[in-house]
Amino acid sequence: MTFNRPTYTLEEALKKAENYCAYQERCHQEVRQKLIEMRMIPEAIDHILGHLIAEGYLNEGRFTEQFVLGKFRHKGWGKNRLRQELKQRDISGLAIDRALREIDLEEYQATFHQWVEKLWRQSTGKPQANRLQKLKDGLRYRGWEPEWIYEALGDKMKS
Repeated sequence: MTFNRPTYTLEEALKKAENYCAYQERCHQEVRQKLIEMRMIPEAIDHILGHLIAEGYLNEGRFTEQFVLGKFRHKGWGKNRLRQELKQRDISGLAIDRALREIDLEEYQATFHQWVEKLWRQSTGKPQANRLQKLKDGLRYRGWEPEWIYEALGDKMKS
């Protein structure tokens, strides 16, 4: 069974990759995967990636910063989840650390406490042990620091 997928010249693939990166920030891995799906040969992929980097279409630091702030503000992810997701995208540790430092500590703490209250309210009416487990699981899933989670659990056990 053969698939009728289009083939691309180097110039066509380059233009398509530029548009792909111009639409939203991308990491190197996403662009490489897109080019593989376009059935480009490794030499062409390297050439296109080099061009995208040189022309400013692809920037790991910029991608990492936008990813961190976007996922933190819109999905409420903690630093552990953010780090894990970026590592899966082959982002360097230095870029990850730099982006995580951009999160305002007061905003980070406020977001954590909002999640604690939201998750706690969602489990109203259940036994306290179940509520505490749901709170712990929800916060861990979102990647919040274990010491913060246990402090929140302690506070909820007292109230």
